[in-house]
Amino acid sequence: MANKPPPPDPAAAEYTVVARRYRPQQFAELIGQEHVAQALVNALQSGRVAHAYLFTGARGVGKTSAARILAKALNCETGTTPTPCDKCDSCLAVAAGEDVDVLEIDGASNNKVEEVRDLRQNVGFRPTRGRYKIYIIDEVHMLSTSAFNALLKTLEEPPPHVKFIFATTEVQKIPVTILSRCQRFDFAYVGPGRIFDQLKAIVSREGHQADDDALKLVARRAAGSMRDSQSLLDQLLASATGTLTADHVNAVLGTSGDDRVIGLAAAILDRDAAKALNLLSEWIDRGLQVGELLDQLIEYWRALMLVSCAPELKELPHSPLVLESVSKVVGRISLDTVLAGLDVWTTTKARVRGMGHGQVLLEMAAVRLARMDEALSVGQLLRSIAQGGPPHAAPGGNGVATMGGASVDGVKKNSPLTLASDRTGWDNSAVGDGTPRDLTVESVAAVWQDAKRILHERAPLLASQLDSALVPAIFGPNSLAIRFPPGYNSAYQASATEQGLLRVQDALKRVTGKPVTVRFDAPPSGGPAESPAKLPATSAAERKKTLMTLPFFQKAADSLGAQLWHVDEAFDPAAVAPQPATPTDDTDEAT
Repeated sequence: MANKPPPPDPAAAEYTVVARRYRPQQFAELIGQEHVAQALVNALQSGRVAHAYLFTGARGVGKTSAARILAKALNCETGTTPTPCDKCDSCLAVAAGEDVDVLEIDGASNNKVEEVRDLRQNVGFRPTRGRYKIYIIDEVHMLSTSAFNALLKTLEEPPPHVKFIFATTEVQKIPVTILSRCQRFDFAYVGPGRIFDQLKAIVSREGHQADDDALKLVARRAAGSMRDSQSLLDQLLASATGTLTADHVNAVLGTSGDDRVIGLAAAILDRDAAKALNLLSEWIDRGLQVGELLDQLIEYWRALMLVSCAPELKELPHSPLVLESVSKVVGRISLDTVLAGLDVWTTTKARVRGMGHGQVLLEMAAVRLARMDEALSVGQLLRSIAQGGPPHAAPGGNGVATMGGASVDGVKKNSPLTLASDRTGWDNSAVGDGTPRDLTVESVAAVWQDAKRILHERAPLLASQLDSALVPAIFGPNSLAIRFPPGYNSAYQASATEQGLLRVQDALKRVTGKPVTVRFDAPPSGGPAESPAKLPATSAAERKKTLMTLPFFQKAADSLGAQLWHVDEAFDPAAVAPQPATPTDDTDEAT
């Protein structure tokens, strides 16, 4: 005869999980929600208790616990108090979820309009033994639209013996008509430090031993949820033999130790894609979870970002080993590179959630980052095209690019891209050539000749076009209008560009010692006008080949490796955007 199984152990059958046994029973026990607790205590003390409350926040931060504490405070047999006694029949029944006057309703499974109508009909009945009939509706955002509509009138003007307490994790799904009838309290995430302190106290009260590093891992893994951390701690304590260690936590969670994450990050930052792939293959073969490793890599790159931007931060949510590694790495890479890496990891994390090829996506992200050179901002890339020379980041700098021997920081410049002196690529530290002279009717010709002499040295192509121009006209203080005779449309269009305008202004500033406003006047009609140069009606390949001979496209190809992909039929490289009109005063114009 087969042996009968042993009878179940009554003690094991009555075991209550840690998250329930250490559930807050007083407002003072709500960890990380002091702002909510204080507001509710003040309302109870002053007698200004609203008829409807809405508690919103992430999962496991204390919303339902706060609702039960408020219910106990309202119906405690000692009287309405912010500190319920936890001894009377009402308090004990509410804590156990068995009070007939405190109805806890799951909004996900009771979301139909018929069920809300039944609730509305029962609202009129007075409580059985307490002062108030309290409805706690969890996940209230799951109610249907018709159910919300059925609740509106009752929620706005309930009987004096009824209180509503709603809890939700997705407040954006609740209609505005419901929100306007409730007092809303937002529950915050619980910080890792607060969670660690609570877990340490629980381990001590449970009579177990746990390393601080292990509890810190659990606190970070909880992501701000106190209940999640307690549930995870319960699982770890049940599976651990002896002292709970960080290695045991990593084994249960499928995460990697900090030393492994640091080694993988070092391989990626050292541009060693082969080593990074070998490490990933080895760890995944041992059962490492891809999603967990991505979270750890995101945290490492986040530490790089925080230390790069704010090294003075006293407390960072990372282990000392990670912070020590980050402090050694942060001086070797730019902030733009760190942000680019963080963007790659977070994008990969989002893609892993919706696809089944997690290992492939992780390996692809690691290789992409290992092959990525120092990142530059868009502004730096645009300046590299304008100034010539290959763009590269200055060593040890944060978003600083060195181009053509000049160091240019990565902040935004004046309209449209940079300052005029930056866009011309000239060194204007020494303004003026010899003695600065005023711009007058008598000196305008000489000033113009000196300015063209500078242009012939620094921009000979532009200067050759300006040789066709007439003597400029003064149309205001330190303001010149450059005019072209009839028939010189091509010279006008080649000169009247943004780059040409800036270079002419800089040349005049070097001569006069003052900023000079310049405008280009189009040639008058009536002469043998030249037609703007347009691309001949040839094949697309020939059009691209013709465009690649122009200076701008040559610089883009040399600096960035750019290629022409498509050219519109109506594209005209000689077309010039109209210059902004400058107010003129005909009485001040001189020739």
